[in-house]
Amino acid sequence: MLGAIGAPDIECLFDEIPASLRCGALEAVPPGLPEMDIARLMSARAAQDAGLINFCGAGAYEHHIPAAVWEITTRGEFYSAYTPYQAEASQGGLQLLYEFQTMMASLTGLDVSNASLYDGASALAEAVLMAARTLPKNDSGVVLLPRAIHPFYAEVVQSCTAAQGFRCLSVDFDPETGQTPLAAYQRYADQNPVAVVIGQPNFFGVLEEVDAVTNWAQQIGARAIGVVNPTSLAVLKPPGQWGDNGADLACGEGQPLGAPLSGGGPYFGFMTCKKSLVRQMPGRIAGRTVDLDGKPGFALTLQAREQHIRRAKATSNICTNQGLLVTAATIYMSIVGAKGLSAVAQACMNNTARLLQALSAIDGVEPVFSGPIFHESVIRLPQPVQPVLERLAQEGLLGGFDLSRHFPALGNAMLVCATETRTPADIDHYSRTLSRIISA
Repeated sequence: MLGAIGAPDIECLFDEIPASLRCGALEAVPPGLPEMDIARLMSARAAQDAGLINFCGAGAYEHHIPAAVWEITTRGEFYSAYTPYQAEASQGGLQLLYEFQTMMASLTGLDVSNASLYDGASALAEAVLMAARTLPKNDSGVVLLPRAIHPFYAEVVQSCTAAQGFRCLSVDFDPETGQTPLAAYQRYADQNPVAVVIGQPNFFGVLEEVDAVTNWAQQIGARAIGVVNPTSLAVLKPPGQWGDNGADLACGEGQPLGAPLSGGGPYFGFMTCKKSLVRQMPGRIAGRTVDLDGKPGFALTLQAREQHIRRAKATSNICTNQGLLVTAATIYMSIVGAKGLSAVAQACMNNTARLLQALSAIDGVEPVFSGPIFHESVIRLPQPVQPVLERLAQEGLLGGFDLSRHFPALGNAMLVCATETRTPADIDHYSRTLSRIISA
């Protein structure tokens, strides 16, 4: 191919890239290996993730996934179907998207759902951009972003919006309760924000006063954006019922709905909104209709992301693996059902309460916040967290998320979580091991 185009080598194809921007030789990349050696290497790497009893949440949660979920998801009709967002998508694929949208709209209490976005963090960034598009007369670009939102989400929002002139103002939390009080938001009322972000639960696992903040956001003309854990919506008031008129948008990470913890992903983001805002929603929407013979059928009713249709007005892209995760989530919710999802959420809450009681009984360990929680919480240790986590890992325990990097003012603080997958024996084992490590 190089000979056909008259190029001497591969490097000359990239000669327009300035030398200062090139990474240089990839010295850390080892030489190629035979297939058998590669398989052995990857098996060894995968084994490093196995065997740890998980008490870490922080936005990625270990839930039981019924065996049927991925048996169905990995059938050829779903697993190998490329670009399921295009016009040639099958009726089965379109029906699945329609069912997913119906479930997410029901779960969040809002009118319309897309299917879907890259992950929870970029879904929040897209929600902020969408909020601004729906308020064209407000060009302030100000977004009120609570400090108690996931720090990775905050970083992604900053990255996706800063170049477009947005300013994210950090709203502080109450150091006693862990909640973001309405008064903290109200300090920025004169900034004329386009969007007010509300986490439920927030990154610390604490439940926010969503009704008051939602009402205030809408009273000052901003869009109220809920960032929610979908599992929690089985027991908590949905965003569509927040305040007097409901949140304007809701988004979050869909990983708890049937996606395993697989070394960093893939994840998928979801977004729902009021019907009046649907024209600015990124992604695509499948609808139910009838054909010329009166038979029910499914079609793509909105493809706001399609650059070949919308050109400069296009919103956001999506890729095939998110469609696959949507498939898994739809099957998971179908199998578990409303009562099952409620039972999962309740079991998570019970296990986390049991975990906190056991850990707080250890000398020097104390809960940090007094606010109500869902299924994770912050504890403070009498010594630095990272060495303790390393010792716990040696004992086969993934102990939690070290908060010292993102929230140094909290001291030796650690975020812990216990989903329905944790047993009383797991919790007792964790408590005894942590007590022994701290007292050593």
